[in-house]
Amino acid sequence: MVRQGGRMKTRGITGEGAAGKRIMEKRGADRRGRKKRMPGKRTAALCCAFLLLTSAVLGGCKMAAGKADQAGGETGAGRTEEEASVIVTMPVTSEPEAGFDPVYGWGAGEHVHEPLIQSTLTTTTTGLEIGMDLAVDYSVSEDGLVWTVTIRDDVYFTDGERLTASDVAFTYNLCAQNSSVNDFTMLEEAVAVDDVTVEFHMNRPFSIWPYTMAIVGIVPEHAYDENYGSNPIGSGRYILKQWDRGQQVILEANPDYYGPEVKMKRVTVLFMEEDAALAAAMAGQVDVAHTAASYADQAIAGYGLMRVESVDNRGINLPAVPAREENGVTVGNDVTCDIAVRRAINIGIDREEMIENVLNGYGTPAVSVCDKLPWYNDASEVTYDPEEAVRILEEAGWKEGGDGIREKDGVRAAFTVMYQPDDSVRQALAADFAGQCARLGIEVTLQGAGWDVAYTNALSQPLVWGWGAHTPMELYNIYHTAEGSGSARYSPYANETVDAYMDEALKANSLEEAYELWQKAQWDGSTGVTQEGDIPWVWLCNVDHLYFVRDGLQIAQQKIHPHGHGWSLVNNVDQWQWNE
Repeated sequence: MVRQGGRMKTRGITGEGAAGKRIMEKRGADRRGRKKRMPGKRTAALCCAFLLLTSAVLGGCKMAAGKADQAGGETGAGRTEEEASVIVTMPVTSEPEAGFDPVYGWGAGEHVHEPLIQSTLTTTTTGLEIGMDLAVDYSVSEDGLVWTVTIRDDVYFTDGERLTASDVAFTYNLCAQNSSVNDFTMLEEAVAVDDVTVEFHMNRPFSIWPYTMAIVGIVPEHAYDENYGSNPIGSGRYILKQWDRGQQVILEANPDYYGPEVKMKRVTVLFMEEDAALAAAMAGQVDVAHTAASYADQAIAGYGLMRVESVDNRGINLPAVPAREENGVTVGNDVTCDIAVRRAINIGIDREEMIENVLNGYGTPAVSVCDKLPWYNDASEVTYDPEEAVRILEEAGWKEGGDGIREKDGVRAAFTVMYQPDDSVRQALAADFAGQCARLGIEVTLQGAGWDVAYTNALSQPLVWGWGAHTPMELYNIYHTAEGSGSARYSPYANETVDAYMDEALKANSLEEAYELWQKAQWDGSTGVTQEGDIPWVWLCNVDHLYFVRDGLQIAQQKIHPHGHGWSLVNNVDQWQWNE
């Protein structure tokens, strides 16, 4: 971490690390965690939520044209093109604190989206490959230190001013100076060569720069000031027409958008807790309502449940070195430092059972931080095999004691797993994990821990984390040795070969070459972070993102969602439409 301009900056972190940054900035707890209420509390919670909904939304908010008057009725049939509109709920954590300013995180983390208000140079396809938006071409020098991007010449901001390479350079230089969310430490300077050509001069090679270009919205140099986040001027598919803080955002189609025709002309986003979103759907007040697995079996007349696969994963770090004291802090764990314990846990956990027990079946087993993504190595796959897990422990000298808990050289096979106390899903995952470890003869004690202490304690105790991003840097942030520390950032682990592969990946001449190196960092046939390698983390599940969708609304194909149940949903809202 580096301190710049009085702001604590955590570079290149997109998962739980971003939550840690917010803790360090005194912005509260993990905003990516969802506050899940158990089914037994639904009735009272829904009553309260509905009262809140009717007073705050129907009374205090002006809902999208015609929708409030059509509660519970048909909203899709008979619409003209100009009337095409949709109301969507998102978690309250999806509202950007600093407004709709890419410099301060809009477009990244839980706010990741396609070009919505601002345009981006590139995009990502449904297969997480790179597509084009403003850029018509890009190239990189042989040494990887200069990226040259040619942009369209027919793009205008919504105030009528033309978007040029000068605006692109201004945006990126501003981000490099101020961003506390995205990583720009590799960027030395952005330079506008002419109106349609921008050069990015790097201080080190960064082969996955196209993924950064996909999340940075371009702001107007002539109209940018400290109030930009509240009144953004962009060139994307939508114009921000209204923002009632803490309640809603209304977007309207940009009539001068240069891309494909925007089919959904008006989008209203309501920021709600899951209980309120469910109540809104039950009242027929919204068209799409985000929900949790604990509510997913509710039957709502006129709505169906949509499941979207994600790489929004939950995993547990297993400190891979023996316990020791460093500057008054305990680092390492005398049980999980044994690779036999880590390997036994990885194959001795029934992920399908965990998904059924905790997520009501709405998830997929996770075996890495990048399942299903282009840089994923399928050598991460493991088969549930509790008998083999016991054999590994026995062979390593972990013998069962009189109370059923294993011991080795006087060390009891027992450790604590931490979870976020306000996240019932993580708590339930930790409890299920503990129960399954007990079958192997490993005792797991549970402990609620807020982010103010969890980061430090995770150096010696496992913690239930959430990760998952549309960039290979997630691998780097979790497994690469942090500069000057001799160990990875979030849990003590180091492997020079793994580091070397990732370093080479960032220097690669193409994304395809980089993908192969990211895959080798996971497993190269001899070493890596998989079951046959060091296995310093055990991944449990990818959480399905769930939505109640009004009948008649056709949602365009979703790409796999990253960590955070928010703006990813409306990546392609411009192509949604109502069936007649």
